[in-house]
Amino acid sequence: MAKYESQAPQAPLPPIGLKPLLALAIPSAVFTLLTNGFRIVDQYFIQDVSVEAQAAIGSSAFVVIFTYASFELLAAGASPLIARATGAHDPVARRALLGEALFGALLLTVLLMILGSLGAPLMTHTLGLEGQAAIECNRYLRTLFLTVLPLVLTPLIDQAFISMGSARPPLILHALSLGLNIILTPFLIHTAGLGVVGAALASNLARGISAGLGLLLLKRITGLTLEDFKPRGQLRRILRIGAPMALGTAFFALVYWGLLKTSVSPLGTHVNAALGIGFSALEGCTWPLFHGLSLGAASLAGRYLGAQRPDLARQTFYMALPFATLLGLAASLTFFFAGEALTGLFTDDRAVHQAATEYAVILAASQLFLAWEALSTGILAGAGDTRTVFWYSTPFNLIRIPLAWLLAFPLGFGAPGIWWAINLTTYAKAICKGWAVWRGHWSTIEP
Repeated sequence: MAKYESQAPQAPLPPIGLKPLLALAIPSAVFTLLTNGFRIVDQYFIQDVSVEAQAAIGSSAFVVIFTYASFELLAAGASPLIARATGAHDPVARRALLGEALFGALLLTVLLMILGSLGAPLMTHTLGLEGQAAIECNRYLRTLFLTVLPLVLTPLIDQAFISMGSARPPLILHALSLGLNIILTPFLIHTAGLGVVGAALASNLARGISAGLGLLLLKRITGLTLEDFKPRGQLRRILRIGAPMALGTAFFALVYWGLLKTSVSPLGTHVNAALGIGFSALEGCTWPLFHGLSLGAASLAGRYLGAQRPDLARQTFYMALPFATLLGLAASLTFFFAGEALTGLFTDDRAVHQAATEYAVILAASQLFLAWEALSTGILAGAGDTRTVFWYSTPFNLIRIPLAWLLAFPLGFGAPGIWWAINLTTYAKAICKGWAVWRGHWSTIEP
């Protein structure tokens, strides 16, 4: 990190313990849940339009995740650097990093608006959708990309606050955003008659208001000025650190893209819709809990390392592990025993309901491992060891495509075979990342 003269008073290092972790993890989990609430809101209100519209929005979730990878270049790249600058009491370096990351976000927005709006038909085709479902997906994606700026800014704003040790502002901003979305979505989908276009507009309009407020608050806290929105030589470093995380997210989305093309879509629209319900609605409620813990652990680990206390960074993992286990077990029990009732809230179609229930019951077997994987990812990412995260994620995600096809068709398991392919690869990722954290190499690197 470039050296700047510190202008901040020496703040106390956060103590090791469950309380400071939960002070970050709980708000982070809630605002991640609120973020995923957008998908839940879309799935709920679009069901009265048509099964094809529901399948289109459910399938497009993986295009959005793929696009999120480009946002993560900046958010995941800047996060550990901002955390270390905070731990080292260097506000000038922190402000310069944030300003340069925001400059990169503006450049990225222009690129995505052009490529995304023009490439929407191609993306829809590669999802394997046909007929009216393809038409609806194309309309949804084109609208989303033409209004993409709030989507680009939101992860960076969130990570900036959390890296500085404050999860409350993102929580408030996401609560405001989701509240606006709940009002706007039914109005634009049904009252205004815009259908899937209304869902996309409602999402980005709500996010745009909260992102604007977030930038104003960051300016007030950090002293950020327009002078900071320019290249200072740190953007390349941010991109280098963020690239493995971004590539991992991109491959994750491409894998589901491949699953849709080779295994899910050939089984019928009802399986497309079931995946959308299971992934967006059910895991959209449980994953935020794991991710919140991951973000809290990452913030603490990064600041401890910035303060030259790798021992405390390592203790963070072991202190958080029992809590991650509790969360994983709770999610497993919920999926297994309440899956049928929960999926029934999002569809009246019998075939969709049956397939979504199978998803919930089978994915119950991997929620504990998913919680462990998320915690390990947070520690590694907080230290800036993003390459390890990539190499212990992407190969196993790629295996899902042939494994799902093998289980679904040659071995004759159908949709449950796809869900079991997801489970088996989750086990492998959790074990490998846990081993990497236990080894401890991450605590000695300089990002």
